[in-house]
Parts: sequence; C-alpha cells; structure tokens
Amino acid sequence: MDILVVGSVALDTVETPFGKIEEGLGGSATHFSASASFYTPLNLVAVVGEDFPEQHLDFLKSRNVCLEGLQKKPGKTFRWKGRYSYDLNSAETLDTQLNVFQHFLPELPSTYREKEIVFLANIDPELQSRVIDQCINSKLIAMDTMNFWIEGKKEALIKTLKRVNMLLINEGEARELAGESNLVKAARKIRSWGPKTLVIKRGEYGALLFHENEIFSAPGLPLEDVKDPTGAGDSFAGGFMGYLAKNCRGEKFLAPTFETLKKACIYGSVMASFNVEEFSLDRLRRLTQGEIEKRYGEFCALTHF
Repeated sequence: MDILVVGSVALDTVETPFGKIEEGLGGSATHFSASASFYTPLNLVAVVGEDFPEQHLDFLKSRNVCLEGLQKKPGKTFRWKGRYSYDLNSAETLDTQLNVFQHFLPELPSTYREKEIVFLANIDPELQSRVIDQCINSKLIAMDTMNFWIEGKKEALIKTLKRVNMLLINEGEARELAGESNLVKAARKIRSWGPKTLVIKRGEYGALLFHENEIFSAPGLPLEDVKDPTGAGDSFAGGFMGYLAKNCRGEKFLAPTFETLKKACIYGSVMASFNVEEFSLDRLRRLTQGEIEKRYGEFCALTHF
C-alpha cells in the first residue's frame, strides 16, 4: 500500500568534523521518501525552484517515488546550511533560504486524494491541516513537527493533532509541546490531544513508542562511522511508516498491534542508522534489502538476553 507524503525538498550544505557537502539533496519529504521506498511506493507533494537539479528528480523516480505532486515554481529551491560539532545530536543553522518554499501551498493531484496512508512531514500545521482537508479516503494519518511550530503556532498545531493517528517527534519537542520534563507524562498529555500512537525519537539513544497503555524502548545501534545526521529523524519515520504500509492490511491496518508497531520502530531505527553513515542520501542510494535485514538482526541481537 503506497504512502502520500507532504513536506520539503531542499538543497543542503552540511559540515561536520568528518567532511562537508555542498547543496546535497535534502528536505524532510526527500529523506522520508528515500527511506520508505524500500518498503512501498511513494506519492510526493512538495515544491522546488527552476534551479533544482534534474539528477535529483531522476533519483527519486528510480526509488519508485511519484512526482506528479511536485510543484516546480519560478525562483530558487529551498536551501539550508548547517554545521555539526563532535556532538552530532544537534546542528547549528548557518543559513536558511526558504525561497519558493516560503509560499508553498500543498495541492493534491486527484490521483493522490484517495490515498489511505498519509505522512505529514515537518511543515506549518495549518498546511498540514489543509492537506487533511483534501484527503477523502485516509485511514492512517501520521505527522511530524518541530520547535518552531510549537513556539509559534501551538494552537494550530494542537488542532491538527486532533485529526491524526500518529505523531513522531524528538524528545526535546515532546517536552516543549507538553510542557513536561518527564517523557512519560509528556506522552500522556500529547496523546490526550488526539494521536493514539506517539513515537519520541532520541537520536543515537533510540526511540520510545507509546501506544494504548504500553511503552517500548527501541535501542540506538552503536555505529563506528557516523558522518552526517541530517535527515535521520525523517529516515526513521520513512522506515517506520514504510514497514506499516507493507505489512498492515484490513483491520490490522486501521489498528496495528503493539507488536507490529514495535517492529516498525526497529525498522525505522535501521533506516536512520544507515542514513547517518554518509552525507545527504548517499548511503541510501546504494543500500540493499539484504543489508537492511542484516542490520535488523543486529538490532534484535542487541536487545535479546
């Protein structure tokens, strides 16, 4: 079952202690799509400028990503420039140029409107709600957000949360959104606003899954080579949602079991672990299904005793 994803497509310039890339392929929807495409086809809604490289479009098409919903507008593509220190958990933003993304209004092609699985990547919550208004057959809607929207549009964000089934955010965002330092209390409050399932991403320390009355802690896999963490959270979401799209059918799709959600968390962690090994999407470009399953086994072995 394919996924509709709405978010950003960008050109990223990233510097870490282990190297640098100039205007590599980035954006929340891009990292999500590249990751999820290992499990299911994607339908992308985003905007780029006239300067967007054709080679990046070719890559997305090669990953079974439908680009009918990708708007190409006069002007320049969204650009982000950031730098990481040896603590790779957070980036210092050096420059942000929204360009055509500043006036992005998601419009779903008619072929996208009946998609049953929807992922709303990190964009304005009012735009996320606008997308939901256009979906006429959605069964499972998941979303991401960030501190910028929590601080600037919290009321609109909470209204959008009431309309989704799942929320995937990082631990700092969870604490800020709920106004709680304790993640268990924060999760309880956030889920009371709408999402039945909450995933709190914790970077190199893994992820926490909250569903019904149960909690699962997915580990972070110790990695020898980490070069660029940009997009790791979006890659996690892609693996998580991609696994659900591939493995849930019928009633299980509407209400995935806790066991299924736990496996989705691990596959999300698997995809994020590959994403950080090289800059931009370079590692995912040559990733194989065999490598994914081998690493899934490593995650399982890490937590078995």
